[in-house]
Amino acid sequence: MTLFGRIGRYLEPQLLRDLARKTVVLTGARQVGKTTLARQLMERFGRAQYLNWDVPADRAVLLRQSWNPGATLLVLDEIHKMPKWKSWLKGVIDAKAPAQALLVTGSARMDTFRQAGESLAGRYRHLHLAPISVREWCDHTDASPQEALLHLIERGGFPEPCLAELADDAQRWRRQYATDLIREDVLEFSRLQEINTMRVFFELLRERVGSPLSLASLARDLAVSPTTLRRYLDILQALYVVIVVQPWHRNIARALLHAPKVYFTDNGLVKGDDGVRFENAVAVMLAKQAHFIRDTRGREAGLHYIRTKDGVEVDFCLSVDGALTQLVECKLVDSSPHRALLRFAAQFPEAVATQIVRDARQEEVRGPIAVVPAADWLARLEA
Repeated sequence: MTLFGRIGRYLEPQLLRDLARKTVVLTGARQVGKTTLARQLMERFGRAQYLNWDVPADRAVLLRQSWNPGATLLVLDEIHKMPKWKSWLKGVIDAKAPAQALLVTGSARMDTFRQAGESLAGRYRHLHLAPISVREWCDHTDASPQEALLHLIERGGFPEPCLAELADDAQRWRRQYATDLIREDVLEFSRLQEINTMRVFFELLRERVGSPLSLASLARDLAVSPTTLRRYLDILQALYVVIVVQPWHRNIARALLHAPKVYFTDNGLVKGDDGVRFENAVAVMLAKQAHFIRDTRGREAGLHYIRTKDGVEVDFCLSVDGALTQLVECKLVDSSPHRALLRFAAQFPEAVATQIVRDARQEEVRGPIAVVPAADWLARLEA
């Protein structure tokens, strides 16, 4: 099996367990490797069938429901593009043979399609496939954690640019990817008419990675309403183009009133210096960890940042079931304990406070804070 074929296998054990019990819905960003993972799972089953709504011949089979009833695994790709797909899928799930495993894949988030009601409640398990992480790259190559981190900061964690032999090939992929996202996926997902405004908004976000985002200020610059930009941001989040990180607050409603931070799922889309690109790469891997906890344990895990009214801030914090578990500050070279991290470590003693340093040479403990090489710390994440 090629390296490309092994990417995403961190989810394979959970996929197999869940497929033995229920339908599995596998979502993730466009070209993150969902189809490749589905096809390598098909090799595990004696008889498997793959059908993609975007392929006309497959679409006809889907509409007739004339697939092989004896298939031990049935993979349905991109069916969220089908009108009233939830009701259709409910019927398929309820009518399928008990011995048939059913895997549904797609690039848009299932929970954005509220208009179809809750007809699938209790009928499926939802798993998210995220870009390649330091741990995953190290598991499948001879790279050290530091080599893996630097590679992912430069190339991003999407399989094709990450595995490209030449940097130019990765950049060509990225240029086409960004174009297709706006021209095809956003239009198809949202029926959006103001495509030029969305394109400008997308480019502005690339320059504001890691900073609290004022939609009101951007709305004035673009001569649109903040409500319109909120809708644009929701669309980009629903398509897994961006990761929206809300400030930590025990009251969810209050957290939503404060400025979020935005990171890109593809690290290569970030416009910024080394510090910004490093912080974005960490955000992608922490979001992957939070998804993994939610998907495999059923616990409510979240990624946030933490900030006071006077501007004291720590880059990231992780929560599980409403309690902070991790405080994480990102630094390129500075191993001196970050003052804000010291402050919040005292305020939240139940959370593990860690300062991850991209170019640190060794680990050390400075009071309540562990100062560690970022690559080593990221390699120890579960996903």
